[in-house]
Amino acid sequence: MSKPVRVRFAPSPTGALHIGGVRTALFNYLFAKKNNGTFYLRIEDTDQTRFVPGAEAYIMEALEWLGIAPDETIGKNEKFGPYKQSERKEIYKQYADQLINSGWAYYAFDTAEALDTLRKEKEANKETFIYNHTIREQLDNSLTVSKEKVEERIANGENYVIRFKTPTNEILELKDIIRGDIKFDTNLLDDKVLFKSDGIPTYHLANIVDDHLMETSHVIRGEEWLPSMPLHVLLYKAFDWDAPEFAHLPLILKPIGNGKLSKRDGDKLGFPVFPLEWKTEEGTSMGYRENGYFPEAVINFLALLGWNDGTEQELFSLEELIAKFDLNRVNKSGAKFDPEKNKWFNHQYLQKETDESLAEAFEKDIIARIGKCNFSFVEMTRIVGMIKERANFVTELYDLADYFFVAPTSYDEKAAKNWKEETPELMKRVSTELNAIADFTSVNIETLLKEWMTTNEIGMGKVMQPLRLSLVGALKGPHLFDIIEMIGKEESIKRIEKAIVTL
Repeated sequence: MSKPVRVRFAPSPTGALHIGGVRTALFNYLFAKKNNGTFYLRIEDTDQTRFVPGAEAYIMEALEWLGIAPDETIGKNEKFGPYKQSERKEIYKQYADQLINSGWAYYAFDTAEALDTLRKEKEANKETFIYNHTIREQLDNSLTVSKEKVEERIANGENYVIRFKTPTNEILELKDIIRGDIKFDTNLLDDKVLFKSDGIPTYHLANIVDDHLMETSHVIRGEEWLPSMPLHVLLYKAFDWDAPEFAHLPLILKPIGNGKLSKRDGDKLGFPVFPLEWKTEEGTSMGYRENGYFPEAVINFLALLGWNDGTEQELFSLEELIAKFDLNRVNKSGAKFDPEKNKWFNHQYLQKETDESLAEAFEKDIIARIGKCNFSFVEMTRIVGMIKERANFVTELYDLADYFFVAPTSYDEKAAKNWKEETPELMKRVSTELNAIADFTSVNIETLLKEWMTTNEIGMGKVMQPLRLSLVGALKGPHLFDIIEMIGKEESIKRIEKAIVTL
């Protein structure tokens, strides 16, 4: 790579950041860091009709939470600022004029109504209307009107657009890092609008000018932009600039069926497609952060949607991803989004967390649910250690351990079948034994109760399952004697007595 690596993520602030956009940002970030380059964020907000308040701040907060914040952006290391296109508006007109003067573009005065009429005429003849070399010299533009007349019409305030004059009879042989060699026939391309009379450039012109002025070395973006590649390369040629290298990432596909993953898929199947929660008048869309995902798990999962390092390894730290990332190992075909695999990654990262850090989060969750937590932090840490293996999220810990904090109010029907005619009397005797134990620790309780059962020739099954049912409300949970120690002698006896009455 001859010039320094500079890559960008350039979203439009039109709403919440989709997870597909997050992956694009991630791959740009990994590529930059792998090559000791710069990752910058540019906000492309020239289309003010689609601007959504709060979206820009949301994008920045999401990247910060995920741990892939840009090196340069609005208010941060503004080496090539402004980093917001609406603040760069005065830049683009000179470049549009340059294309007019060099013959690479022309003024077009066609009204929307006139173009709509032509479109309908073509459709009536089962043809497709394309504003290109086949028809442009028959339409209302500066290719068919004198220079003086054009200047007069513009001076009179007539609406116009500036269109790119696509060359004819050329085969563009382009290279994409992921897809290899691609050919485009310029005769099949249309003359795209680059600039409007209201002083606003279209995406195509603003994007190319900004990428050049910000010294972008590689353009890594979604495959939906692949059809724009020939125009963008031609624009670089028209300006006599060196084009960056291009890489078009595969789509993230629906979990079931074909097609691009959408917000509707997440709503329908109950998983987030946005990094952070997004609220609108229509309602609230789920976010990975609010749903209890670790940012590291989200990053790890997304990195493997369309890329792999050639091994069977699945768990990667961000540092490992940076070290191993290679655009040549990105797949061409779409990657299917698997919500269950997503949960699996979060489970792996939850297991890596210390019991202390999980206990801290768990304690907050309990207080939010029931208003108080009767256990010390040390005890909470121990409870977490007993149950975390079965959890995917911190928010699942309570359902796995609710019996530590509140006595059961009902009993599992299937488990209640273990409650036999002789069970109440046995449970009374267990209560008596528990009450007599002075050293109320898990090991000691287990030793003494088992000795009592052996001495009295009472089968383990006759005691252990009903006892667990009495204390937990179901046949679930960690080591029974650990539960007994944690909830204490008084609470254990109280629960046994309640079960005797209830069952």
